[in-house]
Amino acid sequence: MVQITYLGHSAVSLASQGKTLLVDPFLSGNPQASVQASDLTPDAIYLTHGHDDHVGDGISIAQRTGCLVVACFELATYCQRQGCQVHPLHIGGRRDFGWFALKLTPALHGSAKMTDPPIYTGNPTGGLITMEGKTVYHAGDTGLMADMELIGRLNDVDLALLPIGDNFTMGIDDAVEAVRMIKPKQVIPIHYNTFEPIQADPREFASKVGDLAEVTILQPGESLALA
Repeated sequence: MVQITYLGHSAVSLASQGKTLLVDPFLSGNPQASVQASDLTPDAIYLTHGHDDHVGDGISIAQRTGCLVVACFELATYCQRQGCQVHPLHIGGRRDFGWFALKLTPALHGSAKMTDPPIYTGNPTGGLITMEGKTVYHAGDTGLMADMELIGRLNDVDLALLPIGDNFTMGIDDAVEAVRMIKPKQVIPIHYNTFEPIQADPREFASKVGDLAEVTILQPGESLALA
């Protein structure tokens, strides 16, 4: 069984076979966060892109625990220079890590550490995560794109994690169209209500998805089991 726990914003943990993968662990400074970074000891971290609300505590957690950080090449290299153990991937590439596999997909967004000057951290990504025969698509930060139809056609997606907050990513209507293209069995909305510009009603999203997929609205700290 794969257990997905929503940690707030776009942060999730996926637990399988006694191990845990963290995705985009933005916890410190996140008003939605359900846990503290110091409470987490993951076995691996996947970072979708380099913005602070996605890298979050990923580097400090990896420095403390020695866990593996997986990201696109440029972001992985940045993390390596901060002392992290890393595995670089790039869009279209897949790697089997034994207890999970990850294939990077395109995302329509940006990716940089907003220092002065900004540090380029490669292309933003989404990820197809496979555990125990289940496929979870974490879209990362993205606008609606035609590639989603291809992702749905080539993969049997059990669960899609889709941003609905608008302004920086897809809004509700575009996310519904993404569901139509990806054809997942289940959907969890993410990346909404953390800050004022991304206010959205997940119940409206669920209503508009209708019978296209089963929508589960998780509050931070709540979990969903994929059996």
